[in-house]
Amino acid sequence: IYVPGDNEWTDCHRENNGSYDPLERLAALRALFFPTNASLGQRPLPLLRQSATPAYAAYRENVRWHYGEVTFVGLHVVGSNNNLGRTPEMDAEYAARNAANLAWLAESFADARARDSRAIMLIIQANPYFERRPDQRTGFNEFLGALEAETVAFRKPVVLVHGDSHYFRIDKPLVRSTTGRMIENFTRVETFATPYMHWVRVVVDYSDPNVFVFHPKLVEANLANHQP
Repeated sequence: IYVPGDNEWTDCHRENNGSYDPLERLAALRALFFPTNASLGQRPLPLLRQSATPAYAAYRENVRWHYGEVTFVGLHVVGSNNNLGRTPEMDAEYAARNAANLAWLAESFADARARDSRAIMLIIQANPYFERRPDQRTGFNEFLGALEAETVAFRKPVVLVHGDSHYFRIDKPLVRSTTGRMIENFTRVETFATPYMHWVRVVVDYSDPNVFVFHPKLVEANLANHQP
């Protein structure tokens, strides 16, 4: 199940990335990778796409699926400040996509509550930079505010998986904006990335109060490439 990232379109304007038009690349990306209401792969899973709602028909990449008693959600939140702050055209794209993301986030949490899901996992590409000041992460502030409110209200395990800054970690960086207190039912997982090309296996274990159990998997061939 593919969730888009900044390398695929946001950053394509850079000379070393081909000097493409990011909006043209985004349109091509949507046409190529999200043609049906099923995942990619040899054993496709049925997916609910946000594009099923006419008001968000463009956002086929925002998806939701259920497996067992867990809700999984893919959201199109990308690096390079979520495409905000470069040109007026990009700012307009950000505003529309951000509104769609916030609506999808709210709908997905409501769906998880209605199903009495044990937990919810959200997958995005961008590091939203929990630790930075709001003026240093302008493209992510509304998303983080909504994530805080939904996580506090959900009261069950919430996991956010992202990549972007190439630093593997599992931590709890989401805090209440009013008190600075850690929100205990939230966990962030940042995946491996170049030059350390490993992966993370996630197991759903209903006997564990955290529901999700994480197993970093180190690829032997890549380990050999980085030995002194």
